[in-house]
Amino acid sequence: MQAEDNDATASAEVLKPEEVGKPDKMEEDWRDEDHEVNVNSQPAQVEPKGTVKVKCQDISATEDIKDEKEEVKKRHLNAVFIGHVDAGKSTIGGQILFLSGQVDDRTIQKYEKEAKDKSRESWYMAYIMDTNEEERVKGITVEVGRAHFETETTRFTILDAPGHKSYVPNMISGASQADIGVLVISARKGEFETGYEKGGQTREHVQLAKTLGVSKLLVVVNKMDDPTVNWSKDRYDEIESKMTPFLKSSGYNVKKDVQFLPISGLIGSNMITRLDKSVCSWWNGPCLFEALDSVEVPLRDPKGPFRLPIIDKFKDMGTVVMGKVESGSVSEGDSLLLMPNKAQVKVLAIYIDEDKVRCAGPGENLRVRLSGIEEDDILSGFVLCSVVRPIASVSEFVAQLQILELLDNAIFTAGYKAVLHIHAVVEECEIVELMQQIDPKTKKLMKKKVLFVKNGAVVVCRIQVNNVICIEKFSDFAQLGRFTLRTEGKTVAVGKVTDVSSSSSA
Repeated sequence: MQAEDNDATASAEVLKPEEVGKPDKMEEDWRDEDHEVNVNSQPAQVEPKGTVKVKCQDISATEDIKDEKEEVKKRHLNAVFIGHVDAGKSTIGGQILFLSGQVDDRTIQKYEKEAKDKSRESWYMAYIMDTNEEERVKGITVEVGRAHFETETTRFTILDAPGHKSYVPNMISGASQADIGVLVISARKGEFETGYEKGGQTREHVQLAKTLGVSKLLVVVNKMDDPTVNWSKDRYDEIESKMTPFLKSSGYNVKKDVQFLPISGLIGSNMITRLDKSVCSWWNGPCLFEALDSVEVPLRDPKGPFRLPIIDKFKDMGTVVMGKVESGSVSEGDSLLLMPNKAQVKVLAIYIDEDKVRCAGPGENLRVRLSGIEEDDILSGFVLCSVVRPIASVSEFVAQLQILELLDNAIFTAGYKAVLHIHAVVEECEIVELMQQIDPKTKKLMKKKVLFVKNGAVVVCRIQVNNVICIEKFSDFAQLGRFTLRTEGKTVAVGKVTDVSSSSSA
């Protein structure tokens, strides 16, 4: 599900020209501040606002299928809301849905009463996103909330990720589907510090977002209306000055890819309309909706080989799978391959949100009804792909890893075991061989044999997984070739797949 644009294998792999529109060799430097990697794209190309992404052929005018103009007139972006627990992510998500007309006043009044009955008056907006009882009682998000709203030029899918460290795997699954990140920081006295200090989730979430390919970040400084803050410019500047060096060290080009803005999620200030000078005299920048609308993301290739990692499946008049299209396009009636079990399937119907469509392109979150396979034969992490160019299915692969922070007394060597997160896959794995170490300064392979490495090291190694999994080389499909390794609830390393050679293919 992830790896980081961190540190490099310039000399560790030779990029072979494939038919896929490939990222530049500059991808090789994970932490290069000037370049960001995107699947099947030229980094310099940008998807303009309102782009028509997929031309659907012979779309029928039947009522249950959206007509062509409706279907493709707006670009689609997945925005993941990340940050420390209690920063206000769910409240902001709820407020966005209310302000964009997705939730009516009557529903809001019902939630207000429910929150008041629980003596949690300030939580009522979060109830829009946090729908199960456990989340409402504890006030923490557990599952990744999912909702949709539109601005004038863009359709957004909100992914409300859990902030609590116990639910980081759920946060990883949410962020792996995102195009842009909204990092929520609480300006309230003491709360920013708790989230930012060692052990706080602000740091881990930023590193994971970068690892997961979230190349653009909006940093919203929330709770600016709190009595301990009162729209103070000094407090806002303090947070920005502390966050900027950390964002840089995590690989973000702060000038190009990061934007800070102050808001209040609870009362909706600086969200759909700009701040009134009487409230905040010093802010001259955009409101949240404007900032979201103006984010430019690299162009995706609708003609690439089809890839849709499956995040969920269920029965509904047949077998239905859910996931985000990472590459290529899909049409009703297409024959596809489900890997790694090599099942031939046919596309019976495609849904975007609740709308049935004839075809869909990269970046879309879909529900796809399939024939030729039973729901029980599908697992999360399986990949729907083109028959002509199927995804590699392997039980062993070569990767370049950057060690972040090992558990106390742990030694990273052959035999090290961890949990691998790569796109929708979660699998136990073992490091079977440390092949070569890379000098982090020169990015060159070091000649001496490596037996073990410490924190901060970059190493090329061979990794074995318990079950066959579907992955790609990072240089071919960045989103399906970046991953994290976690041990005992902590992210210990980030990496990218450099070789899925046939010798390890299933």
